[in-house]
Amino acid sequence: MISVHLRAATRGSALARWQTDHIAALLAAAGAARGVEVTVEAVVVQTVADARLDIPIWEMGGKGVFVKEVQAAVLDGRADLAVHSGKDLPALTPDALVVGAVPERADARDVLVGTCLADLPPGAVVATGSVRRRAQLAWLRPDLTFRGLRGNIATRLAQSGSFDAIVMAAAAVERLELDLADRVVEVLDPSVMLPQVAQGALAVECRADDARSRELLAAVEHGPSRAAVDAERGFLAELGGDCDLPAGAHAVVDTAADRIMVEALLASMDGHVLLRHQRRGAVADGPRLGRELARHLLDDAGGASLLVR
Repeated sequence: MISVHLRAATRGSALARWQTDHIAALLAAAGAARGVEVTVEAVVVQTVADARLDIPIWEMGGKGVFVKEVQAAVLDGRADLAVHSGKDLPALTPDALVVGAVPERADARDVLVGTCLADLPPGAVVATGSVRRRAQLAWLRPDLTFRGLRGNIATRLAQSGSFDAIVMAAAAVERLELDLADRVVEVLDPSVMLPQVAQGALAVECRADDARSRELLAAVEHGPSRAAVDAERGFLAELGGDCDLPAGAHAVVDTAADRIMVEALLASMDGHVLLRHQRRGAVADGPRLGRELARHLLDDAGGASLLVR
């Protein structure tokens, strides 16, 4: 049997390590089916965003702050792969890298932990480090008060008792098999809280000229998940990589009918303005639909005015 050893760059949190172990298991299974023994070694990278928990993400540059150092490990040869939460990826991939695989996506939704949305008392305090979550909750409940929340999953849960509720990604709860039986947990439907671009998805990057890694990663690609992520990232790319406004997108793929629905939103930081629209088309047109949604929200719905602050 042919043996292949890969080094995968990853952040050091429990969730990031789970994600890397998951990719390693997928690659090992896919390789075994082809008579190739694939082993994966984790290369843990410390990011500035992980170290500076005192600074809100949007003040550090928003998307990309969790991935730059991980990508650098691949670019400089310390690693062959970079394993990311899809929602952390900026709109554009560096020229020397390629997203080699998007495995099957987990739940893209957000969850409210502590109290159900309808049961939050007037003026309740909700903690989140996401401007997207904050803006949408403020739109639904202008009476709510918000506090910042940073740190890994365990840290955030440990702090949750100080607030009426916190907001987390459903995928994180699922992947870490967190026992929240003693807490009120409400899964927020996308009609209530539109997810972040590529939330719940994993994205594995490798060097564009690394034919071996690209071939191995192709075996763990999940077509419908990739189509949804590409459509959502099309929206983000057209919106502009330097846009730090609350924004989200969610795509649903119907493979049997070869159709995709893409919904996107853009909001003001305080949630007083929230623009939302959706488009449908063939699966292959997903990225175009995402870009069209961005242009509609910016040009036709008045979103461009939100960029001037």
